Amino acid sequence: MTTDTSPAQLSDVELAITGMTCASCANRIERKLNKLDGVTASVNYATEKAKVSYPRTVSTDDLLRTVEAAGYAAALPAAPDAATATTGSERDPLLQRLLVSAALSIPVVAMAMVPAWQFTFWQWASLTLAAPVVVWGAWPFHRAAWTNLRHGATTMDTLVSLGVLAAFGWSLWALFLGTAGEPGMTHPFRLSIDRTDGAANIYLEAAAGVTTFLLAGRWLEHRSKRQAGAALRALLELGARDVAVLRDTPSGERRETRIPVDQLVVGDEFVVRPGEKVATDGEVVEGTSAVDASMLTGESVPVEVRPGDAVVGATVNAGGRLVVRATRVGADTQLAQMARLVEDAQNGKAEVQRLADRISGVFVPIVIGLSVATLGFWLGAGGGATAAFTAAVAVLIIACPCALGLATPTALMVGTGRGAQLGILIKGPEVLESTRRVDTVVLDKTGTVTTGEMTVHEVVAADGESVDDVRRLAAALEQASEHPIGRAIAGTGDRLPPVEDFVSREGLGVQGLVEGHAVVVGRPQLLAEWAQHLDDDLRAAVERAQASGRTPVAVGWDGRARGVVVVGDTVKPTSAEAVARLRDLGLEPVLLTGDNEAAARHVAEQVGIETVVADVLPADKVAEVQRLQAAGKVVAMVGDGVNDAAALAQADLGLAMGTGTDVAIEAGDLTLVRGDLLVAVDAIRLARRTLSTIKGNLFWAFSYNVAALPLAAAGLLNPMLAGAAMAFSSVFVVTNSLRLRGFRSSVA
Repeated sequence: MTTDTSPAQLSDVELAITGMTCASCANRIERKLNKLDGVTASVNYATEKAKVSYPRTVSTDDLLRTVEAAGYAAALPAAPDAATATTGSERDPLLQRLLVSAALSIPVVAMAMVPAWQFTFWQWASLTLAAPVVVWGAWPFHRAAWTNLRHGATTMDTLVSLGVLAAFGWSLWALFLGTAGEPGMTHPFRLSIDRTDGAANIYLEAAAGVTTFLLAGRWLEHRSKRQAGAALRALLELGARDVAVLRDTPSGERRETRIPVDQLVVGDEFVVRPGEKVATDGEVVEGTSAVDASMLTGESVPVEVRPGDAVVGATVNAGGRLVVRATRVGADTQLAQMARLVEDAQNGKAEVQRLADRISGVFVPIVIGLSVATLGFWLGAGGGATAAFTAAVAVLIIACPCALGLATPTALMVGTGRGAQLGILIKGPEVLESTRRVDTVVLDKTGTVTTGEMTVHEVVAADGESVDDVRRLAAALEQASEHPIGRAIAGTGDRLPPVEDFVSREGLGVQGLVEGHAVVVGRPQLLAEWAQHLDDDLRAAVERAQASGRTPVAVGWDGRARGVVVVGDTVKPTSAEAVARLRDLGLEPVLLTGDNEAAARHVAEQVGIETVVADVLPADKVAEVQRLQAAGKVVAMVGDGVNDAAALAQADLGLAMGTGTDVAIEAGDLTLVRGDLLVAVDAIRLARRTLSTIKGNLFWAFSYNVAALPLAAAGLLNPMLAGAAMAFSSVFVVTNSLRLRGFRSSVA
């Protein structure tokens, strides 16, 4: 019988997954779910979610049981508040486990490494302190190792669990059955290579120390990974909380009634006053105004709206009073659709599996095989069971990744600390892999390459008129205006004269009396109504402004057009240098914006960008990033607005301007606090340098293991030699990481 799995018969659900420790866990769950008939699943390790499409023949209980059978836990989606609370409750136990383990491990390591502190029965004090760390502190590694074992896989968790248990188990044997438990036993500071039966050797400091180091790394990774859902919460919080709806009263009057925005229905009419957010997508039925949609669309110029025009929820009314009829509410609004874009981009973003896990996929089986071979060799050579087991267990102990536990966390902490000093916030180690491979950088225009603020670029006076008079009278009249363009013009004048008989012509401009002159400022059409026509020079100025994507504002008084004030966005002073430096890093810049083609081209020419994609909606920005990725490009995205959030999440590397919206910041991988594009250059340089340091640390950490393994297999593992080698490798890793503190910024 064929199961009907047509799209109409499929249901979608998003499961919250817990218990994953690496990308291989996500792959394992995904494979298990996809084996169910008609099920298509995608599991994301970063967000700890599984997006599943399933037919009616499969229930959600079947999905949950399948995940549990794979060794993990799954739950159906909870309400937002509950989800947030769960996130916090899951994070606290890991931090608690780390803090308790650290407090218990520090004295154990100190006593083992400093012979002067080895008082009578110090070994039993070490056992008392180390036991909770090995059993309770390392429990996440033991659980993951058991899950991997059941599925025939090995990861870093397998090696950690084996090494910790081997070190602890051998210490128990030496304490209770060997001579290590005798009063006055010490580990003398000798770096000689001696064959020993291991009866006097304990390795509690290795078991406790490795556990604590790796818990620190796991907590850092866990904390950064948990931020993946914050972009969605921040995006949904952008909308209005309540709204003034117009309701008919029994007397036939229409009165405003405040209701929560989630009670709006299609067809409701609501009021939006100046400065308020538009509650939902709708159509203007009364009033004219300028709506600031830059946060959503990237347009630097406010959009003029009048009856019949569409407005989008979460945009800000910057002008007069509007009455809007709701056309889309709830999940159908553009804001909700953008939230889905961000979520889809995050779920579809392939996380780079940790380098240590990839190496351990080969290293762990080799270590286990070498341990078994060592045991067999010594038994076959007649060395005795004690010597054979000593050498075999020593192989596991020396392979325990002490320096490996420090390799990533220390470099990341130093790198992120230096980044914070330079205004760069790096979210986690998985971010760093992308920086090395990036070859294309997509730049948002408004707020990234440009300031995103309206300023006066040029004032052109008609023949025989003064530029100062045009600027002063226009600024004086516009100081009474609420329009963003008017405020930009008003900001250019000092000690402005007072205005009388001020009148705002909605959608056209303003007029009034200034110093006895009848002044008109606005669109050329408004001046034409007063028979004030632009001369050839002023018309040319208007055309130049429009060709460059700027806004020309005509100024006239006493029956004649006197000048044109050109208003527009401004390129940041460092943008051109930043673009040049991005090219030096091997990146090809692309300008991607919701602004019109003319404005985008004009900015691109100023900063040296050749490829321009303009007039794009938020969904188009995601599609453009996907198009570049499909063409084989590894894409970095730099943006600051809500309209950039989904593209930042979709890109292989997202760099969010810290001067932008919270949504963009949460969706990005790197945050540039200073809002300077040169900081993006520093961010990529620092991330690449940090990644190189981590790889160097990992190389030397594994080199230590490889060099020491033959000594262990030969039964020549002196405990102080092993401890000194572990200490040296750890000190080297820390010292190598501290070199990142010398990273120099490109910004003066």
